[in-house]
Amino acid sequence: MDRKAFDRLFDMSDRTVIVTDGPRGIGLALAEGFVLAGARVVVASRKAEACEKAAAHLRDLGGQAIGVPTHLGEVEDLGALVQNTVDEFGGVDVVVNNAANPLAQPLGAMTVDGLTKSYEVNLRGPVFLVQEALPHLKASQHAAVLNVVSIGAMIFSPMLSIYSSMKAAMMSFTRSMAAEFAHHGIRVNAIAPGPVDTNMMQQNPQEAVDAMVGGTLMKRLATPDEMVGPALLLCSDAGSYMTGTVVIVDGGGTPR
Repeated sequence: MDRKAFDRLFDMSDRTVIVTDGPRGIGLALAEGFVLAGARVVVASRKAEACEKAAAHLRDLGGQAIGVPTHLGEVEDLGALVQNTVDEFGGVDVVVNNAANPLAQPLGAMTVDGLTKSYEVNLRGPVFLVQEALPHLKASQHAAVLNVVSIGAMIFSPMLSIYSSMKAAMMSFTRSMAAEFAHHGIRVNAIAPGPVDTNMMQQNPQEAVDAMVGGTLMKRLATPDEMVGPALLLCSDAGSYMTGTVVIVDGGGTPR
């Protein structure tokens, strides 16, 4: 390892990254990190105004960025997202599947509509977004997919079984994608956050938040920025020998 090689480890220059649900929370923190590492970033979300606000913020940081209004639950939107990215920046190097629907329904009172909505956004959308981007990922010299799952996929999840089951399925897809795409030079990994101080977390009753915090060894919520390091590791050359893995970022909750 010399200085030149070291400086390239986390360098994302000349790479184009799509980040779903990029205007807020973990998605915005990841988008900021990629821009600061030199990448061109496309933020996707349902609301056009939020997309453009986030993109303008990323440009203020000195990066190249656009926003593309996209509903992950609408399959036809996914092709448009990829095409807009290619039209603007010439290709796709990294796909970050961060968008999620945190719908909570207890077993015994689950509805067909609730299960369907969760499936469309948490599982079907991410899988088909990767499929839409696949021709461009195959053409990239630095192709990577990062799926943001959840520690809930690995532990007991009362009330959150719909959400957690979709994230568990996404972990399975992560491993299968890694195996199927390896010969194309495409790496596929996931991060599994624990409790993070986002708008999604703030919608929970305080006692639920306290319980999640109490289940970690570090006894606190993560900040969205604390997801940037693991994400950059898995999407940059620093993680060039990592594929098919899930990095747990949960403040030490899983060992308990």
